[in-house]
Amino acid sequence: MEPYRVVRYGKGAATFYLQDCVAGLGEIKEKSVDVVVTSPPYNIGVGYSSYRDTLPREKYLEWMQQVAAAVKGALADDGSFFLNIGNRPKDQWIAWDVALVLRRQFALQNVIHWVKSIAISKADAGNYPSITGDVAVGHFKPVVSNRFLNDCHEYIFHFTKAGDAKMDKLAVGIPYQDKSNIGRWKTAKQDRRDRGNTWFIPYKTIQNKKDRPHPATFPVKLPEMCIRLHGSAKLVADPFTGIGSTALAAKNLGTSFVGFEIDRGYLDEAIARVS
Repeated sequence: MEPYRVVRYGKGAATFYLQDCVAGLGEIKEKSVDVVVTSPPYNIGVGYSSYRDTLPREKYLEWMQQVAAAVKGALADDGSFFLNIGNRPKDQWIAWDVALVLRRQFALQNVIHWVKSIAISKADAGNYPSITGDVAVGHFKPVVSNRFLNDCHEYIFHFTKAGDAKMDKLAVGIPYQDKSNIGRWKTAKQDRRDRGNTWFIPYKTIQNKKDRPHPATFPVKLPEMCIRLHGSAKLVADPFTGIGSTALAAKNLGTSFVGFEIDRGYLDEAIARVS
């Protein structure tokens, strides 16, 4: 299996394959990947260049099982598989249907909520000195309906082989709001606490559609946080590379990367970003 392109940086490298991920993952060394961070097509009719995102539900779930089996073969026994997926207002079961079929291959160790936009009223926040008024931050696509709420979050399912992978929780931790907790609690030995399973990661503001060459991508900070949470990683993989957010995250953290993508245009964009 010849790579489409290899981009070297520091002590690492990003290896890109213009190939279907199920076949490609089956050809790399077994148990060689420490972390997988990816976002598959959600099967909601997104206009990808080289993929039809409207499969019958059963066919889609069968395909996701094939992807999961390929990931499991490539993933180290103590590795982490972070799967970002969302729903659509008229169908709130998509993400959980996928999680359910992946249960046949993996243990669901954590469910992380990727919060894209949030509104906090001063009255609800209470006496936090840093919050001086009502706050509304982040971006979302408005839902024009009197039945459905604006969809301001997606799921990140953290799968592992046995459900017992140790995480570096403080690597993505946050400072204590109440500093008196430091030292008062036995586990609070520094001004850093477990962030929990709600991650606010907003999109960057985009003024022009041409600045977003892929119709469904996540911010680079999302895979960066997943990789940091897992801890030490020598190789990160993304079966659905798209325009390379996970590849860029791996480079930022000095970790090698391997990715698969069936669309040449998206892959060229990913290579350009990492280069």
